[in-house]
Amino acid sequence: MSVYIKSNLFKIVLAGTVFSSGMAWAQQNVIEKIRENPKSAFSYAELSIKDGGKWQEDEYIGGTFKNINDLQLPTEHKDHSYYIRYEGIGLENNQIAYRLYLDWRNATDIFGKKVNTLVLPEVGQDGFESYHHDAPWGQDILKSGRTIGIGSYGRYDEQNDFVETFKTVKKTTAKIVNESDKSFAIINYNGWKTWGKAVELQSKLTIFNKDRFVKVDLNLNETLSGLCTGIVAHKDIPMKQATSKNKKWGYIATYGMQTLAKKEDNLGMVVFYPIESFDKYVQTKSTHTIVFKKTKNVSYYFMGAWSQEPNGIKTEAEFYKDLDKKLEILDNNNQLQN
Repeated sequence: MSVYIKSNLFKIVLAGTVFSSGMAWAQQNVIEKIRENPKSAFSYAELSIKDGGKWQEDEYIGGTFKNINDLQLPTEHKDHSYYIRYEGIGLENNQIAYRLYLDWRNATDIFGKKVNTLVLPEVGQDGFESYHHDAPWGQDILKSGRTIGIGSYGRYDEQNDFVETFKTVKKTTAKIVNESDKSFAIINYNGWKTWGKAVELQSKLTIFNKDRFVKVDLNLNETLSGLCTGIVAHKDIPMKQATSKNKKWGYIATYGMQTLAKKEDNLGMVVFYPIESFDKYVQTKSTHTIVFKKTKNVSYYFMGAWSQEPNGIKTEAEFYKDLDKKLEILDNNNQLQN
């Protein structure tokens, strides 16, 4: 049976975009339920686009943001089109939030949180770039640059020592789902071409109602070499590697002053990967890269830990102690979630 999930939701076609009916209220009941119990653990996935405006070449002019459950990217959409709120899909729980740029960059960014309540529904509502600046809730803290950020995916080009992202895709569709103990996004990249034959790739990114990690499941319609993930490499921040006792899982991680916030700010980042799928580690000019063996599917985890998070991980020693505990759990259970 195909791994690609086919939505049977009723669709409306409007201005070259496909989205589910009732989009204005698509996630409102989820938001209200979380806000009714502000001290409870939660998970949340969000996708929000502008409606009521119009496209002028590759920029969306006017309109207001509305939350939706699923989307086919319009052909006009590029980076900085001002069409998707905070430029991508959001994943959040009490401790942290992430966003995946839903365009050719396909990088995963981190929103550091100073509060343990829901923030994503308000992010980017008061100005497209506002989340780059310090706010009571937190801010965008990761400078991804021209990399895959933290834990995103691409294809490693060995000849050019470069991670290729999603510059050539025939069609991209995305869907978000909120459940009681987890939330996830499913993205289908139809006709993703790097070099050679185009392939079909589906990714699933899941955040849970506890801890900071996200699970990534990648599935292809045929085997592919060079599939990879990694962490943006910042100058003077060393990378650490470790392998579990039974050699089932490993991680690459960095810790230090590598945020967009104040100078003395600390951030830890990690990717946990299964050893059986591991081919090699490569440090390109800008990315600590884990390259997987030729495969049709692979699952791994990524996580950030910000020093300004309330009751969070404050030191490098605490960060690596937490990673070693997680590595042991993966070694024994092959997953972090219950």
